[in-house]
Parts: sequence; structure tokens; C-alpha cells
Amino acid sequence: MKKRGLTDLFFLFLVLYLLFPILATALYAFATNWNNTILPEGLTFKWLASLFQDTSFIEAFGRSVLLSGGAVILAFIFVVPAIFIIVLYFPKYEKWMQTAVVMVYAFPGVILAVGLIRTYTQFGIPMILAVLGAYVISILPYIYQGTRNSLRNVNAKQLLDVAELLGASKSQAYSKVLLPAVYPGLFAGALLSFSVLFGEFVLINLVVGSRFETVQIYLMKKLSTSGHIASAVVFLYLVLMGILTISISILTKRSKGVAKI
Repeated sequence: MKKRGLTDLFFLFLVLYLLFPILATALYAFATNWNNTILPEGLTFKWLASLFQDTSFIEAFGRSVLLSGGAVILAFIFVVPAIFIIVLYFPKYEKWMQTAVVMVYAFPGVILAVGLIRTYTQFGIPMILAVLGAYVISILPYIYQGTRNSLRNVNAKQLLDVAELLGASKSQAYSKVLLPAVYPGLFAGALLSFSVLFGEFVLINLVVGSRFETVQIYLMKKLSTSGHIASAVVFLYLVLMGILTISISILTKRSKGVAKI
């Protein structure tokens, strides 16, 4: 019983330790003045309002959504069909796909940025396109695992065979049977990939910099000018990530429910 109490106490301390910086940052985003007091002297929406009135932030947010969403869309156009084919028809090649997934983690952002600059600048390719391609590759682990697990959860090969035995063509089996069964897992992988790319800073900052200002670069600039604005940016980012996390959790549970059926 005493051991259980110590475990609960340690867990509570750990939760408070992790939540305190987040709560303090969120509170500072609404504080009028917070210098010599334990709690803010007042609360205001001025910092959030000024943030949404700043065209630089709106443009940076749009660029982040465009870049992250574009990479996810490209991955679903080119990578997901390849994973479908390998998992369903050529499983012996999965080991090579798994090797490629592991290799993604072998290149730190700084090394990858230097490699992109040295390789693509001599060909005159816009560096933002090089970053977009690198983003597509960097989310390969999330796309691969999400797609592979979704296909295995519903026994995709057997599902297609049954649909074709019942008279469906191959295209109908894919579009009307398989995709509706696996889309929760695919969408969860897409949201996870988007959230990872939306928060990426090292690669885009080193390769492109302020020429293509994203939310993370905007946040870095505001850290040295206004702590309240920077906290407001972090608060909005946490809200967005929270929404994506809840969505991923719901879709994952729905995907497991489909697998049980």
C-alpha cells in the first residue's frame, strides 16, 4: 500500500512537472503584466487579437499549412499506393521498405540541410521544392506504419478476395470495400504527419530561412521582441496540436473498431 502511494505521488509530480511550463506559457499569452507577482496582474485578449491582425503571422501560418499539407498530399499520391502494392502483392519487398523507414532517422536535420544545399543549388532547383521533397521522405515512417497497420487490421488481402468473389471488380473492391475500411488509419497517419511537419524548424530555417517564413520562424523572431506574442503563438500551436491529437485518437479507436468487426 505504501509503495502504491509513492507511485501515485511520483506520477502526480511528473504530471505537474510536465504541465507547469505549458500552463505558464498559456497564462502568459493572456497576461496584461506579469513581472513581480506570482500570478498575472490581469488578463486580456490583446495579444491574441494583435496576433491575428498581424499579416506576417497569417502569411506564415498559411505557408506552414501549405508546405505541411502539400507534403502529406504528395505522400498519399505517390507513397501510399506503393505501400499498398508492396504489402498486398509483394510482401517479400517489405524488408527494403522497412530499411528505408529506418534510414529516415539516420540523417539529422543539420546534416540533411547541408546535403540539400550542396546538391540542389548547383542545378538551379528552388530550395523550397527540395525541402518539400525532404518533408515527403521524412514522414515515410508515419505513413508506412499507419498504412501497413490499417491493411493488416482489416485483413486487406482476404477482404479484396472476398469482394471479387462476390462479383466486384478490382477497382470496385478497392474504392468501395478496402478504402472505406482503412481510411481511419490512413487519416490518422496523415494528421500525425501534418503535426510533425507543422512543428519542423531546423530544415526549413537552414535551407530557406526568412525567404519562406513559417510559423516556427515567425515564433523565433518574436522571442526576441515580445514574450507575450511568442506565448500567444505557442498557445495557438498547442491548441492546434491538441485538436490533431484528439482527432488521431478518435480515428485510431474507430480503426480498431473496424478491425474487430
